[in-house]
Amino acid sequence: MAGHSQTMIDKMQLRQGYRNVWHTDLTSAVAADLPWCCLSLWCGPCVSYMLRRRALYNDMSRYVCCAGYMPCSGKCGESKCPEVCLATEVFCCFGNSVASTRFLLQDEFNIQTTQCDNCIIAFMFFLQQLACICSLVACIVGNSELSDVAHVISCMSNLVYWTVCSCMQTQHKVEMDKRDGTFNTMSVPPMQEMSRW
Repeated sequence: MAGHSQTMIDKMQLRQGYRNVWHTDLTSAVAADLPWCCLSLWCGPCVSYMLRRRALYNDMSRYVCCAGYMPCSGKCGESKCPEVCLATEVFCCFGNSVASTRFLLQDEFNIQTTQCDNCIIAFMFFLQQLACICSLVACIVGNSELSDVAHVISCMSNLVYWTVCSCMQTQHKVEMDKRDGTFNTMSVPPMQEMSRW
């Protein structure tokens, strides 16, 4: 277990030196592909499944639970039934599945996470922790007003979590569109000439 932890720390430190950036950052993901962002908001696990398959070039023999970034990776019988394992991962460990696809793409293309993206992700984690702490305090104290505040913070935390996850998945899709040559960029058409007989 200690060796796995050290390997993950080494990979995180290596990512800090990556020089490439995402084709679209988290703040621009909605504008980059609004329909996909909406789809990933309303059907996040299904989109996560499709994106991981695509990140693996549709070769499920390459699939490892959580892309090899979690301690459970390689111990879940992935080689026998990768499709079922991936479906289980995206529905039971949704956040990890999105993060694992992100790490997979970052390592493949040497993509760093921008400071802005880091702030957005940190804010998401902060709200989740604050919601948890407020809920625990409200439960221990038994104050209904504090319980209402905890509920509001929990709702805000969930809203930010699902929004950030859908923007991340849109970011992943745009990056793979670029990789696969299917990225739809608007450009000026070439000059046309009329032919004369």
